Amino acid sequence: MELAIKNRIAPTTQNFLTPKPKVKSLRVFSVKCITSLSSSDVAATGVADRPWKTSDARLVLEDGSVWSAKSFGARGTQVGEVVFNTSLTGYQEILTDPSYAGQFVLMTNPHIGNTGVNFDDEESRQCFLAGLVIRSLSISTSNWRCTKALGDYLLERNLMGIYDVDTRAITRRLRQDGSLIGVLTTEESKTDEELLEMSRSWDIVGIDLISGVTCTGPYEWVDKTDPEWDFNCEGRGDIYHVIAYDFGIKHNILRRLSSYGCKITVVPSNWPASETLKMKPDGVLFSNGPGDPSAVPYAVKTVKELLGNVPVFGICMGHQLLGQALGGKTFKMKFGHHGGNHPVRNLVANRVEISAQNHNYAVDPASLPKGVEVTHINLNDGSCAGLAFPALNVMSLQYHPEASPGPHDSDSVFGEFIKLMKEVKQKASAEISVTVKKRW
Repeated sequence: MELAIKNRIAPTTQNFLTPKPKVKSLRVFSVKCITSLSSSDVAATGVADRPWKTSDARLVLEDGSVWSAKSFGARGTQVGEVVFNTSLTGYQEILTDPSYAGQFVLMTNPHIGNTGVNFDDEESRQCFLAGLVIRSLSISTSNWRCTKALGDYLLERNLMGIYDVDTRAITRRLRQDGSLIGVLTTEESKTDEELLEMSRSWDIVGIDLISGVTCTGPYEWVDKTDPEWDFNCEGRGDIYHVIAYDFGIKHNILRRLSSYGCKITVVPSNWPASETLKMKPDGVLFSNGPGDPSAVPYAVKTVKELLGNVPVFGICMGHQLLGQALGGKTFKMKFGHHGGNHPVRNLVANRVEISAQNHNYAVDPASLPKGVEVTHINLNDGSCAGLAFPALNVMSLQYHPEASPGPHDSDSVFGEFIKLMKEVKQKASAEISVTVKKRW
């Protein structure tokens, strides 16, 4: 959009002190900006005919509340679970995080879209969330990596978004009542009553969302963190082969593992444990992913079959699956943890780490068998944020050490996984040496 602005030159202080003949001096200049409204928005709302946009969307929650808003991105009707995210930055990483499948993400930071989008910040091959809810949509972008506006990005991916809605009031409602199912629509033909019925007849609990975000077959991952951004690249030595189960894995988990010196093979969520053991990996990673861990018993079965055979590391969903495989139980939290500013106490290192989190379920530590250690605790609510079972070479975190977006306080856990694989490998080599000596 290009605007021609004409304005009289304001009089200086000297003009006020010493009157001079009035001279009509005009200054003409151009302002260029990238708007976040797509061409479809212009056609549908007539923005070209007026300098403002009126409310053309509704968010109806299962508690009966109706929120008027303005749409951007795709149009239509979508249902999902509404959760709020407290991150100040990183909306593109959030949009492409598969763990948000089936959810509307409400950003508590009021100003979204000001940095546009770029290829580097993608965390998966596509957007899996149901929609984006924000307070204020930036009408311009200002970032040296920006390739397009947020509205155009959502439209290309057929993803709905709304803005000019009271996100603070909705967040307070979610904190009070818990996560709510909602329906987002731009269709005027649908009544509020119809949308309310849709929200109350849909449920996310017990649904296998992982099968919709996992890869279709195994592949090798080779990409590392760009050296310009790699803040922790010292002490990398031997190469370890890691099998990464894709339950909705973020690319930065793979980049961090690769940067720490791992050869990575990514496999689908239904990949048999027997096939994994045939590949003779040094370790197995169980990734993050969306939804209810109780809805994927096949994944829990795979985890059980691998326990004790190879060192394992679970992140987010992987942590919950490990908890169930070890005999524990998981439960749905009131409104979950979503954001890049959650304090966690590392009980092993006796320090506090600020973490990036995204989960609606947690492991009940009281249900875990003897020998399983709670290694991390969320300081906001005291929930279990990490586990270890030394007897079976198990370690896990409920949150995201790879961040993206978020702080890097917990990045060293990848080094701890390397250390665990190294110790197990050295122990196995020593036992083989002893056996060979006895035979001779």
